[in-house]
Amino acid sequence: MLGSLSGVSSIENSGMPENEGVYLQGAISHTALDGRPMHFATDPAQHHVEGGRHDRLEVKQRLEADWSPWFAEGNWRVEKSPVNLTRMRLYQQLFPRSQFVVVMRHPQAVAAAVSKWVEAPEEDHVSHWIAAHDLVWRDVEYLHAVLVLRYEEVVARPRAMQAALASFLGQKADDLVAEAIRDGNADYPDLGSLPREMTEALERFGYSDRGQTLPRPLLVRHPLRDIREAVIAAAS
Repeated sequence: MLGSLSGVSSIENSGMPENEGVYLQGAISHTALDGRPMHFATDPAQHHVEGGRHDRLEVKQRLEADWSPWFAEGNWRVEKSPVNLTRMRLYQQLFPRSQFVVVMRHPQAVAAAVSKWVEAPEEDHVSHWIAAHDLVWRDVEYLHAVLVLRYEEVVARPRAMQAALASFLGQKADDLVAEAIRDGNADYPDLGSLPREMTEALERFGYSDRGQTLPRPLLVRHPLRDIREAVIAAAS
């Protein structure tokens, strides 16, 4: 959705898994032990922030040099590696004009999806999801510009969510055409109950057990009030 907006470029035809930029740079190490699903987001060594060991000019310069050839001309570049979830504060420090879009998905659906390659009980996966998003929630407080969307809302209302993304970049949201998105959560229709303490923990993110979503206000932070108000109006 972001890559289809005017003036926005994303990585394509790189030959790397899901065209993730983390494989196309040498500034921050990315080995088989880095970025492991259901592991990296709670690994303190993978949480990169301002003032940390990667907060250096040479890291910024290497990232810029390694990534630039993969992007077309434009005002914005989209980089969507999963490990960015725990690197937002570092990237904001290195690239002060960075803006961040966090997409959450119901943890039971996430657990069902990743069970194809990560063997663990559902409750372990959900516990990891909660711990990871608690960390993200704390990091969000340090970010100047961040928009948090839920996968379920993007699937249900792609036009409104694309308009919100356009508004977040300061673009007009008129005449956007968003393609329908297949609901991957529908692949898991028989999600069960969770322990009460887990259900209560999920409620602050707008989720409940059995794959249910709950009403929650849109979370958007931006230095400009006009941008914040435009995003909220577009998503309404």
